[in-house]
Amino acid sequence: MEKFLKHNKPKERKTGIARKKCERCGRFGAHIKSYGINLCRQCFREVAVEIGFKKYS
Repeated sequence: MEKFLKHNKPKERKTGIARKKCERCGRFGAHIKSYGINLCRQCFREVAVEIGFKKYS
């Protein structure tokens, strides 16, 4: 079992899309990192008002 885990563990990424992950749902795509938000766009839309952002239209 040790050998299996040794050769199949995920590689630590230094660059690329797999490095940034949504803190709420774990999604990799559509990432918003400005202001240190670190959420995907879908989660951001759900919690934007709770965080303190205002919707103008």
